[in-house]
Amino acid sequence: MENENNKKILLKGLSLDELRSLMIENKQPKYRGDQLFNWIYNRLVTNFDEMINFPKTLREELKDKCVINALNLVDIQYSKTTGTRKYLYSTADERKIESVIIPDDERATLCISTQVGCPLDCKLCATGLMGYKRNLTVGEIIDQYYLSSGNYDGGVITNIVYMGMGEPLLNYANTLKSLSIFTDELAKRVSRTRITISTAGIPQKIKELADSQVRVKLALSLHSCFEDVRSRIMPVNIKYPLKENIDALKYYTKKTKTRATFEYTMLKDVNDRQEDIDGLVTLCKKMPSKINIIPFNSIAHMSPDGISASLVPTSYDKILAFADALRQKNITVMVRETQGNDIAAACGQLAITKHNN
Repeated sequence: MENENNKKILLKGLSLDELRSLMIENKQPKYRGDQLFNWIYNRLVTNFDEMINFPKTLREELKDKCVINALNLVDIQYSKTTGTRKYLYSTADERKIESVIIPDDERATLCISTQVGCPLDCKLCATGLMGYKRNLTVGEIIDQYYLSSGNYDGGVITNIVYMGMGEPLLNYANTLKSLSIFTDELAKRVSRTRITISTAGIPQKIKELADSQVRVKLALSLHSCFEDVRSRIMPVNIKYPLKENIDALKYYTKKTKTRATFEYTMLKDVNDRQEDIDGLVTLCKKMPSKINIIPFNSIAHMSPDGISASLVPTSYDKILAFADALRQKNITVMVRETQGNDIAAACGQLAITKHNN
């Protein structure tokens, strides 16, 4: 709750109950907490002077004791081909993270990060190649949404996906609290049905999320239906095997009455074979689900070696044939178009390199 740089209370990241308690502690009526929630989370106010229904004495007191933003905006990059925006943020301890807004017709999706880097070392992901620094705080997670919203000229952000840097379920407590703020009954900007968490697969945390009061969509970064292949490109599978994750996902879909999404990045001669189609058909019949097929985006900007350097994208024609073969088996399939790869903002490309550190 405190910003270590200035020892002021960081407001972004505080729940409605915490904001109410803060006001009561400062001899203010509880409803001032509701008003503060509205100013910060719905009105996107970043200056106490704009809180015009607060007495001037209260605004001055908040200035002395509190700070609103958890992050500082460093840079925005624009894709000339797709309109994708990539936001570079700096934390109070001068760590850097990235977020991406992906426009699509009447929808705009914000991809947010939950960690500085990632400890999972997935071989097809640039973030994994940069290593892990630390978890993001609740304020740092949600501030990506509020600051990006305030610096987006393309309309309103309609969807949030926890698919940026890091593994959300390894930062479970902060991820869950950020979700509770986004989905609070006083929060009016994004519907919970438009929020998705993407995970590489932490079975126990998937079950914990199912048992929580938060109801959002869940996506599993699958990339292979076979344990040996998945372990080779996603080392986390060695500790948390696919079978355990599928059992957890079945529990999640049943408990939450939602449909699971399997994210599937296509890799030439790795997971684009007939046996892969058969495996996906078998898997999708086990629970309500759909498949998002993702073209593999270059991670050359990370100078990869080993397995990462050997990965090659499946041709687009073969991707389409692969998707059609699944649809013929009555599997719901979406082929995701690559957006933002000209600014290293496409799926799997987020990473802090020397040029933006």
